[in-house]
Amino acid sequence: MKFKVKNKSNDSRTGLIETDHGAIETPVFMPVGTVGAVKTISANELEDIDSQIILGNTYHLYLRPGTEVINMSGGLHKFNAWNKPILTDSGGFQVFSLSRLNKISDNGVEFQSHLDGSRHMFTPEFSMEIQRKLGADIIMAFDECPPGDADDKIIKGAVDRTTAWIKRCSSWLNSNPELYDYRQTLFPIIQGSTSEELRKRSIEELTPFSKCGMAIGGLAVGEEKEAMLDTVEYCNTILPKDQPRYLMGVGRPSDIISAVSKGVDMFDCVMPTRNGRNGHIFTSRGVLNIKNEKFKKDFSPIDIESSHLWGTLYSKSYVRHLFNINEILGLRIASTLNLVFYLDLMKEIKRQINNDTFLSWSNTTLDSMKNYKGM
Repeated sequence: MKFKVKNKSNDSRTGLIETDHGAIETPVFMPVGTVGAVKTISANELEDIDSQIILGNTYHLYLRPGTEVINMSGGLHKFNAWNKPILTDSGGFQVFSLSRLNKISDNGVEFQSHLDGSRHMFTPEFSMEIQRKLGADIIMAFDECPPGDADDKIIKGAVDRTTAWIKRCSSWLNSNPELYDYRQTLFPIIQGSTSEELRKRSIEELTPFSKCGMAIGGLAVGEEKEAMLDTVEYCNTILPKDQPRYLMGVGRPSDIISAVSKGVDMFDCVMPTRNGRNGHIFTSRGVLNIKNEKFKKDFSPIDIESSHLWGTLYSKSYVRHLFNINEILGLRIASTLNLVFYLDLMKEIKRQINNDTFLSWSNTTLDSMKNYKGM
């Protein structure tokens, strides 16, 4: 994998990631396909709305349909008919989020399946083995992600384990070649919560294992918003400048704009599709709760400024009706329009950076978003 910075506007930048499954123009938002599918959206529909890369979840795909099934199919690209780049997370965040169901040790994490209660063990080596068989272009190192309210001892311990574990991830990958006819790239995940000292140490210890990309983990897990953005800003001053920077799990539109201004290149979040399935639709004038009674007789389009036909074709009244009768089309319309909103936002961000107008545009846009709940 290769990365090249194309243009800069203050600390924000556009770039190009080249993978064996195609190029990714950054900054990029990556739709989340937890179980191999972006919920309610097909692969060809994702291509139609210009999605460049999607995510898969190691933990969930390991449990269902199982790693061997995907390996037998020829990898996740063939299994889900997505021919563009894929990123898989390590399973670490999901395992650690099941805090009441897991037991962490220096060897790895023993956890209980949320599906049937069966016991499983994830180690750095096993996470790499699963991701090797899934065959994503970008694979994530196995890390420990403590909650935002963790004490200093736990946070320091997570940094120590994350460093020890990436050594084991790297060793396993070096001893086990790719299974398919393309290359995979490992992204280390830095930890340290909001501590500058620990973040610096984590970056210094993980950078030797980074060939073309590093992730900022351990944020958006309960800490204050300003502390999160301050941490991102600090990390971007010392992360490698010639590699893409991936801020994991941050997806509110205003947060994406703020993080881009601090040098972040890659984002993911379930917010567009999850909110869509709950009837919350991102529009050019804020978030609509389409289930509200006030839209019952509102026959105006969902979003007259949407770049997608559905935004101007369907009325608020009609989509509200679909949600009220539990018609799957309502979920598809809302989820698709939300993804379009996010992908259009990234296109505009790139345009502003390339024109060296990002700072003034971002200030104006963030001010306007303050008036829109949910942005």
